[in-house]
Amino acid sequence: MAKKASATKKTPPSKQIESLASYYMLGRSGLRVSPLCLGTMTFGKEWGWGNTEKESEGILRAFLDAGGNFIDTANFYTLGTSETYIGRFMKKAKNRDHIVLATKFTLNMAPGNPNAGGNGRKCIMQSCEASLRRLQTDCIDLYWMHMHDGMTPVEEVMSALDALVRAGKVRYVGFSDIPAWYAAKAQTIADWRGWAPLVAMQLEYSLITRDIEREHVPFALEAGLGVTPWSPLGGGLLTGKYTRDGVVAGPKGTKGAGRLSFNKNAKSPRLSSERNWEIVDALLAVAQDLGRSTAEVALNWITKRPGVTSTIIGATTAAQLKQNLSALDFDIPAELSAKLDAASAIKLGFPYEFLVPGGNVSKMVAGGTNVRPHPKWYHGK
Repeated sequence: MAKKASATKKTPPSKQIESLASYYMLGRSGLRVSPLCLGTMTFGKEWGWGNTEKESEGILRAFLDAGGNFIDTANFYTLGTSETYIGRFMKKAKNRDHIVLATKFTLNMAPGNPNAGGNGRKCIMQSCEASLRRLQTDCIDLYWMHMHDGMTPVEEVMSALDALVRAGKVRYVGFSDIPAWYAAKAQTIADWRGWAPLVAMQLEYSLITRDIEREHVPFALEAGLGVTPWSPLGGGLLTGKYTRDGVVAGPKGTKGAGRLSFNKNAKSPRLSSERNWEIVDALLAVAQDLGRSTAEVALNWITKRPGVTSTIIGATTAAQLKQNLSALDFDIPAELSAKLDAASAIKLGFPYEFLVPGGNVSKMVAGGTNVRPHPKWYHGK
């Protein structure tokens, strides 16, 4: 866990400060979710790390007691143990109706069986039934396609998901880790056929990974899908635990110590780059100015991005969860947020820069006049 910055400067008051008990509609749906969603990939030790059932229950209770209501898992997480732990907890606590429960299909749970993975109707139906058993519930609130398999026709995917909604086994559907064009095609077909539409997209998004701002975020805003970022701390790089020379902060022998190394010889060159270290430098400066940890600032920044409804956080300890939840306790002043925006900015490329509003091409379209989609006051801003 990143340490608090030593600065004593207090965050100025802001009307934008929210709490975990502030709820928002998930996309163009009636589903109310908390601004932070608890990811449960750490529930279970089948992958050689993670939490015991008792520890997982403690994290779940702490999240719900703080006002959170959105829990995200997947059939594949810890080989089904994550779903099993959540199911036992909900049965014991008798709080199923209070929880917005999301899980996923796609990844193969039966090696050697090609139909036990992917996004075909057979896999979707089998995966849903198995998840319902492990979760000990009769309905999944949000059923995610875990990722694009590159093969299954989108018509088959949306038809199968619609059948689950009509059968009462699933309430809402969403896509994770997909090309924007595929999500757009799926939504168009669903609208045309009168099938259950997508209400959300789960995508990697952080200060160091802003690629979805090119197409996914504009599509989400246009089509009414809520964006739920995963890995908002950039695979750990934005937690403050790692340095340019690859040293991991904290005592040796701890869970995070040495597990990731972000130096020039790192196995993760996508994360270990000069650009990313410059983002970390800017993040550290802003965190020190606010008297907050880098993790808190990075999480706060992502929760305020256009299109974002609920950000997925993970925690292996109660202390880590508490710090992540505190990311909602303050607001980043505009001038400091601008520094983070500038340090992490990406090039949009063609055609987005070619068609930029106010650019030469848009001036030719408008014939030299000033054209806007709406008056400035149209949306009440």
